[in-house]
Amino acid sequence: MNARLLPYVLILPVTLFLCLFFLYPFLLVSKQAFSTGAGFTLDNFREVTGYWKFPITMRNTLLLAAAVVPIQLALALLMATMVNRMKKGRDLVLYVWTIPLGISDLAAGIIWLAIFEQSGFLNSMMSGLGLVDKPVNLLTFQNPGIVFLAIMLAEIWRATAIMLVILVAGIGLIPKEYYEAAEVFGASPWKRFLRITLPLLRPSLQTALVLRVILAFEIFAVVAALGGTLFPVLMGETYAYQFDLLNSGAAAALALIILAISIAFTLIILRVLRVPKGATI
Repeated sequence: MNARLLPYVLILPVTLFLCLFFLYPFLLVSKQAFSTGAGFTLDNFREVTGYWKFPITMRNTLLLAAAVVPIQLALALLMATMVNRMKKGRDLVLYVWTIPLGISDLAAGIIWLAIFEQSGFLNSMMSGLGLVDKPVNLLTFQNPGIVFLAIMLAEIWRATAIMLVILVAGIGLIPKEYYEAAEVFGASPWKRFLRITLPLLRPSLQTALVLRVILAFEIFAVVAALGGTLFPVLMGETYAYQFDLLNSGAAAALALIILAISIAFTLIILRVLRVPKGATI
């Protein structure tokens, strides 16, 4: 086989997979979003953005992403640094911390629902400590802050491991000689982290943040389990348009809006954490 054709042959299966399972469905969704029986139109976008619930769902989705992602990044960096410094038991600790990755979004929401519901663990604990006389219904419209906190904790518990795995791999690629040289010259652990780990971890940080931000805008099952209609988000409204209202055009339009937001934040992350041209570890 011609050596020039070999790279194209090797990427052909992936290209066909992407075209079949991403590009083709994307074109179908775009067609639904921008057309009706009368042809090309923006009516579907006007419908979803003009609905009174749209600003609320947009605010809730952005607020949840802004609250969850920075905390997850800080926790993942701390956990990855700790794992990297461990001499024994590293694999076991990493395995335990990544267990939530094997749990579905809905299952994670139900687990935390068992903690926050009226007959759940939190109420039992507060009753045992004498903090309340009878079980309290925490997840109601009267306690929007607690609903938000429950969703936030469930997402942090469930999805921090996604970033952790990527950052552990990235830290593992940094040569140990850099840290040893910095230690010889008297650099503190904090300075080594700021001057060595963070700069050389940029590619991994890019990947971890892009992936996590995209998933944050697609959050649905955890919110449905814990908040229901008390905390509407964009993906929840997309589901409602498609399956409750049977309006596939509006659902497709909202899906494209979510995609546009994800792309915008991806470009921002890539710009802020851009890797200098020609830089190597």
